[in-house]
Amino acid sequence: MEGVEAHDHYFKITRDCCGQLTFSAKQKCTAALRKLTLGTAADAIAEMVSMGESTCLKTTVKFARAVVEVFGPEYLREPNAQDIEKLLAIGEARGFPGMFGSIDCMHWQWKNCSKGLRGMYQGHIGHHHSRSDGIT
Repeated sequence: MEGVEAHDHYFKITRDCCGQLTFSAKQKCTAALRKLTLGTAADAIAEMVSMGESTCLKTTVKFARAVVEVFGPEYLREPNAQDIEKLLAIGEARGFPGMFGSIDCMHWQWKNCSKGLRGMYQGHIGHHHSRSDGIT
């Protein structure tokens, strides 16, 4: 939040044309993070944080741009040889030698997958996850 606030004046508290205080950086970042993480409609997020829908949308876009501009060079870059070596060593220590990247968990059966989530967590071949006791 502090990095975003320092980068973009939009996240600083100011007074609007009517003399009212604008939303704080914490309020704006919370709204943007909820929108980005939950994927909820802007009007629902706006209602949660008592912010107008258009303000919520504008805040989300400005937040995403600021995060990329502030943190992109360090965290959103291509891995270099040193990073790859470190990640391969971590993978090997965890029992995945020679693996780089993520595992497609959709190939694994999830024995405790609830019936309500089965459609959401199905593999690329369209089968839902079955339970270990044979009940699907």
